[in-house]
Amino acid sequence: MLAHLVQMNIVWENRHENFTRVDRLLNAANISPGDLVVLPEMFDSGFSLHTDTTRDTDGETEGFLRSLALRLRCTVQGGRTVRPDGQDKATNRATVFAPDGTLLADYAKIHPFSFGREPEAFRGGDAVTTYYWRGLNSDSLRICPAICYDVRFPELFRLGMLRGAEAFAIGANFPAARQDHWRALLIARAIENQAFVFAVNRTGDDPHLHYAGGSIAVGPKGEILGELGDEETVLSVGVDPAAVHAWRETFLAWRDVRLIQPPDAG
Repeated sequence: MLAHLVQMNIVWENRHENFTRVDRLLNAANISPGDLVVLPEMFDSGFSLHTDTTRDTDGETEGFLRSLALRLRCTVQGGRTVRPDGQDKATNRATVFAPDGTLLADYAKIHPFSFGREPEAFRGGDAVTTYYWRGLNSDSLRICPAICYDVRFPELFRLGMLRGAEAFAIGANFPAARQDHWRALLIARAIENQAFVFAVNRTGDDPHLHYAGGSIAVGPKGEILGELGDEETVLSVGVDPAAVHAWRETFLAWRDVRLIQPPDAG
């Protein structure tokens, strides 16, 4: 099984140009049926608060992700903005399709980025979810999707692990100014949950920020399986689902989890 992290320089608020970039990058990669493809947060627009412009009102981005999954015969996860008519705020989503076009998950980012004013335009989701990435044979991994700022909240990942997640797939627009945090947090999320982490960040610039890429795949012991610089390309890594089970059976930290209630604020 191969996971492909599509690190792209997102064109600001230009859905069709971003579709073209995804196609170009994936056409140059060695994609096989049964693989996993992960696209960045808001890959169709960049991290924009202009939800009147970027929202996937007609389902065009959703349709692109489904068609990509069908064409490549892969599991595909990609970010989009969803704001139904009549609602004042949107949700920042990671939408996932199976190789047969079935919708596997439509995760709403739980933690809008307040430092970046995201709550002005987006409301947070309220549910951790998982889906199965199934290879051509009997191999599979249960994946918990997450989005960008979510990586700073380990309780989300712990809940995902307790729901059976063996891997986490994260799409992001994580600024270069905090690139060291990005890398450290992702390695920590893998180590503490004894799980794979597949994390794709954008590269390039938007009207406000610079992005340094740094897409990374981490194994369940915290080992680096693959990592990019700031180039626009696809990171492809081989994944052995048995590695999670073997490490969790060897080192039983996951069995010792105790969820403690926070103290009463009063």
